[in-house]
Amino acid sequence: MKLQGKVAIVTGCATGIGRAIALRFAQEGADVFCCDISDVVKNTAEEIQKMGRKSAWQIIDVTKLSDIDKMVASTIDNFGRIDILVNNAGVYIKAPILELTEAQWDTMTDVMLKGTFFCTQRALPYMLKQGKGKVINLASTFGAVGFYEATAYCAAKGGIINMTRQMAFDLAPKKINVNAIGPGPTDTPLMRPDLDKPERARLYLDRTPYGRVAQPEEIAAAAAYLASDEADFVNGHTLFVDGGWLTQ
Repeated sequence: MKLQGKVAIVTGCATGIGRAIALRFAQEGADVFCCDISDVVKNTAEEIQKMGRKSAWQIIDVTKLSDIDKMVASTIDNFGRIDILVNNAGVYIKAPILELTEAQWDTMTDVMLKGTFFCTQRALPYMLKQGKGKVINLASTFGAVGFYEATAYCAAKGGIINMTRQMAFDLAPKKINVNAIGPGPTDTPLMRPDLDKPERARLYLDRTPYGRVAQPEEIAAAAAYLASDEADFVNGHTLFVDGGWLTQ
């Protein structure tokens, strides 16, 4: 029970990695405020409640500051504090460089860069008041290396890695830990269309020395560690959970 008595916000937790993180946090003793742009997020909250933990949910768009403010206010109304923030909301749109549209670029950078920054900014006053807090940003191996038809995604995830470093630099003296997780290819609804196509799946499998993609629960295990007191001296780090992808 590494997170006993803690309150966490997890964005983008209707499915995939976000859902796995929310459920793992509950298993570790946390109460969880679940957010997503889809109302399927209520299923995650209900599953947490079945586990005997407190949970509430809200539909939010992390590109809208008014929605972020509602998320933070609702968390305080329901639980009275914010100990952990997981900025997981993301979107992956593939497009060749010459075909990438302005709208696609804006969607990916707004959700992942703008959303990560302003969710953190709005939650910080409560962590600072408490004198401690944990922020976990979801990056990617594609934030450290390039990949086919993923210019905007790679740019956004690379930005998250360096934003994590900068936030950690500013906030470490205040006992706020800011770290990131860089998943390799993971079996989620976001990636399933690629994984279901043998020729696309080989692009991922051939570059993963471990010989398979990750399961969401493996990413959630890393999040549980970074959210716990065991990681108090870990700051500004991106923990890559990638089966060896970046060894190449």
